[in-house]
Order: sequence, then structure tokens, then C-alpha cells
Amino acid sequence: MSRVPGWLGRLGAGLSEMSERLDERRAAVERESDELQPVRRSTATVPDAAAEASPPPADHVPRPPDYAPTAPPPRPDPAQVVPWGVRVAAEAGWRLLVLAGTVWVLMRVISAVQLVVFAFVIALLLTALMQPSVAWLTRRGVPHGFATALTAILGFVVIGLMGWFVTWQVMENIDNLSDQVQDGIDELRNWLLNSPFHVTDKQINDIAENLREAIGANTDAITSAGLEGVTVIVEALTGILLAAFSTLFLLYDGKRIWQWTLKLVPAAARPGVAGAGPRAWATLTAYVRGTVMVALIDAVFIGIGIYFLDVPMAVPLAVFIFLFSFIPLVGAVASGVLAVVVALVTQGVFTAVMTLAVVLAVQQIEGHILQPFILGRAVRVHPLAVVLSVAAGGMVAGIGGAVVAVPLVAVTNTIVGYLRAYSQEAALRYAPEPRGATAVGVAAVDPPPAKDKSAPEQ
Repeated sequence: MSRVPGWLGRLGAGLSEMSERLDERRAAVERESDELQPVRRSTATVPDAAAEASPPPADHVPRPPDYAPTAPPPRPDPAQVVPWGVRVAAEAGWRLLVLAGTVWVLMRVISAVQLVVFAFVIALLLTALMQPSVAWLTRRGVPHGFATALTAILGFVVIGLMGWFVTWQVMENIDNLSDQVQDGIDELRNWLLNSPFHVTDKQINDIAENLREAIGANTDAITSAGLEGVTVIVEALTGILLAAFSTLFLLYDGKRIWQWTLKLVPAAARPGVAGAGPRAWATLTAYVRGTVMVALIDAVFIGIGIYFLDVPMAVPLAVFIFLFSFIPLVGAVASGVLAVVVALVTQGVFTAVMTLAVVLAVQQIEGHILQPFILGRAVRVHPLAVVLSVAAGGMVAGIGGAVVAVPLVAVTNTIVGYLRAYSQEAALRYAPEPRGATAVGVAAVDPPPAKDKSAPEQ
């Protein structure tokens, strides 16, 4: 019993000594591992050649790669992705759509009050024709109201006499003209029978019969057209009265009407519009006066030519030529064709050819000499623009639209040209001056002294 505690004591001492040695060994290993850790980190990226050379075992499962969490790339602005040309086309496209919609609404409004619009436009044309006479009388000391009334009365009397003269001449010569037309048709029939075209009498009778059947089949349409003609006459009389009253007021109080119109324009655009208005009016006045002079020369010379060719109703035809000349290009062709047809059915082929030669000669002189000399450069419009404007005006508003199309284009051209020049001048006027302009030799110029408005002009 006494040996057991000693034995246990020696065993416990040995175990304690062994535990201390193990602790020391563990501490030494930990110190060595701490010293070798930076070297292992630096050599961890260098692949082992032996490891690469040796193939992996069959049951080896590769470790999945480590994915670093990265943020998704930012999405670009959609407006920056669209090409620049497409963006410009889209911007221009929707503005054109807005402009087209505005024009369409405006045209709908104008078509609803077409009679009033045409009456006012005709009044503007008549005012442009008569206003120089009012100004001339006013400068001679005639009171403005009396000068306006005198000019308007004389103008309306001349227009009324012209219409009465044409109607009287047509009514006086209608019977003679119908007989001559019948004789001309008989001569044309005989010429076709004896012509090298081998036209037979049966074919001519068939054509005449087809014409009679067409007229008989359209009797209802002709009757309805005649009934509608009464409405047209009433509307025409209403338009004439509106045009007469509008002309009278424009002649008497046109300046105040223009000043009131300027008040409707925004203040920022008012100076430009105020400068464009007188220039547009000068263009319209020059166009109307020049067109009247050219139409009068055409009517006189063509009328004299067809009078000496013994064409019936030479004077009414000359008046028709004068009126049709207000429709550029188309009116001259229509009036010339009318004169040639009347000469053909009344006097024969030779007289018709001579009439055509007279019409073409006068129109060529008018187009190449008279119009450039009388109208001048301010109201000259390109022939293509004339044709397109007349066609568009005729399609939109008939004969009235064809009459007002060209002066509208001429006035628009003047307004656009002036506003473009005005905007460029304003941009240069309000542009910032470069720094040091005076130092490099650009001297500041003092503005001229203000003129005393109370002093009379010299």
C-alpha cells in the first residue's frame, strides 16, 4: 500500500513533463509557421511544375473558381443611343406635323367662310389699284374723305360699265354668232367629208346623234345646275357688296386698320412685322398695277388684230382677254383659245391660224419684254412657282384661288425675305462685342444726334 502513491506520483510527474515538452514543441511549430506565412503567400500564385505535369486523379473534383462580386455596368441614356440624324429627323418631323395640322385647320376655317375671305381679298386687290389715286388727290389738296369717295365711285363705275358692255355686246351678236357658228360647222363637215381622213357622212351623223343623246341624258343635271346658278348669282352679289364696302373702308381708314392689326402681334415680333407690312403692300400695289397695264396692252393689241381679221365680237373678246389676263399663264392660254375657236367656227381655218399667230406674238412680247419692264424685280416670280401656285389655287378655290395665288406668293416672298434680313441684322446688332476691340483698332463710333421731329424735312 505504501508503494502505490509513490508510483502514481512518478507517473504523474512524467506525464506533466511530457505535456510541457509537447507545449514547447507546439509553440515552436507555430512560430515557424508564422515566419513562413509571407513566403507561402508570395509563392502561392506560382504553379508547381510537377503538379501541372502530373495528371489529376480520376476521382478529383476541381474547385469552382472564386467570383468577385461586381456591380452591373450602368445603362446609357436612351436619347444618346439614338443616332443624331434620326433625332434631327424626328424633331423636324413632329414640328412639320404640327405645322401641317395648323394649316389644315386654317384651311377648314377659310373654306367655311370662303365668300367673306374672297370678298376681302378682292377688296385688297382693288384697294391696291385705287390707293395711289387717293394719295395723288390728297397731295393735291383734296380732302381725304372726298378723294376716297371719288376714287371708289369712279372705280366701281368703270368696272360696272365694263361688265355691262360685255353683256350688251354678247346679247347683240348672239344671233349673228349662232348663224356663223352653224355655217362654220357645215363648212367643217364638208371639209371632213373631202379630207384625206376618209370620214363618212354616217360617222358624222353618229357623232351628232351621240351628242344629242348625251345632252338629253344629262337634262336633269343641266336643270339642277341652272337652279344652282341662282344660288351662285345670289352669292356673287353678296360678295360684290362685301368687296365694295371693304374697299371703301380700306381706302379711307387703311392706316388705322393696319395699326390695330399690329396690336394683335406679340411685342417681340412687332418691329419685324411693322417693317414687313409696308414692303408687302408696296409689292402688292406694284403687282396689281403692273398686271392691269399688261392685261390692258394684251387686250388692246389682240383686239385690234382680230378686228382687222374680221372676227366677230372682237371688242367683247378683247374684254375677255383683259379679264382672263389676271390669271397668270392659264388665263392667257384660255383667252387665246377662245379667240381662235371663234375665228375657226366663223371665218375658217386661215383666219384661225392668223388669230393664233397674233395671240402668240402679243403674248411673247408681253412675257419677255412688258412684264420684266413693268413689274420689275420686286414682284417677279419664277415660272415654276407661278404654275404650281395657280394649279394649287385652282384646286383649292377654283378661279378665285387661281387669281389670288400669284400675288399671294409674291407678297409672301417679300415678307420672308425682309424678315430674314431683319433677323440677321438684329443678330449682328445685339451680338456681344469682342474683348479689346478698341485696343486693336476698332474705334467706338458715337451714334448720330437724334433728329428733331418738330423741324420740317428739307
